[in-house]
Amino acid sequence: MAKQVPNELITTKEQSTDNQFLQIEPLIRTIRGQQVLLDSDLAILYGVETKRLNEQVKRNIERFPDDFMFQLTKVELINLKSQIATSSAIENSPRSQIATSSQEVSLKSQIVTSCHGGVRYLPYAFTENGIAMLSSVLRSPIAIQVNIRIMRAFTAMRQFIASNAQIFQRLDVMEQNQLALAAHQTETDHKLEEVFRRLDSGNVQPHQGIFYDGQIFDAYTFINDRIREATTRIILIDNYIDDSVLTILSKRADKVAATIYTKKPTAQLQLDIQKHNAQYPPIEIITFDRSHDRFLCIDETVYHLGASIKDLGKKWFAFNRMEMSTTELLDNI
Repeated sequence: MAKQVPNELITTKEQSTDNQFLQIEPLIRTIRGQQVLLDSDLAILYGVETKRLNEQVKRNIERFPDDFMFQLTKVELINLKSQIATSSAIENSPRSQIATSSQEVSLKSQIVTSCHGGVRYLPYAFTENGIAMLSSVLRSPIAIQVNIRIMRAFTAMRQFIASNAQIFQRLDVMEQNQLALAAHQTETDHKLEEVFRRLDSGNVQPHQGIFYDGQIFDAYTFINDRIREATTRIILIDNYIDDSVLTILSKRADKVAATIYTKKPTAQLQLDIQKHNAQYPPIEIITFDRSHDRFLCIDETVYHLGASIKDLGKKWFAFNRMEMSTTELLDNI
């Protein structure tokens, strides 16, 4: 029996038969911003068990600082599943399938162990410096040959990245532009959906317009639609009120408060309000004679009206939705 040299990994003929066909580039992964090889993949390349490889490293642990070797977290291990398909698709030749097949079995086994029943061990990742250090720890002929191939693979990848840096940069810019375009398109779609939703529900608030004399029903319908839109409160500022205004306000939804700011009501109007409030949700009357114009506030939307509600359609009048809120308007009363 041949004498074992210290720090030498022993491989069988069966273990090392296929490693000469393994493609190394698909096994190199980017973790924590560094290009690394996993201990399980290195073990496949060396033709040994992962456990034996790690035992040999631990005997010389002082040679492997954190920038040479580090242990993956559970999250990093699970995230590697997304890289399996990518690395498997790099080459489709029968020889490359030997590498990717062995790689997938090893990595999937670790991931399943990590996700179910606790973690027996989290894999170690070796940087290029760490793999170079392995050559001084593992001195078998196979280990030396494999290390040479690995170093060449790392060099080839660096040269490829350097020679295609501009292409990668352009792809990155294109990806960012596509993401920005997708975000803009999503925002536009949401706005269009809201417009169509309001059109379908009839809740589009008119901005401005004119009702001509004789358009009594159109003007009446316009005001009624605004009253029905209210969800919290209705404020009417109008110096000319009669019982027809009370009838219109009675069409508001339940629990919608209604307040009228007007000059001192007549005895008849006070009686009308008293009778109305005895049957319907009450309307509050507040004496206010400092406004010449009329305003109708639906929740926080303020409409300026060119005529009193009781005179709708009798003569020309315009309406305009203002750029201020009901709260801002009331703050000045």
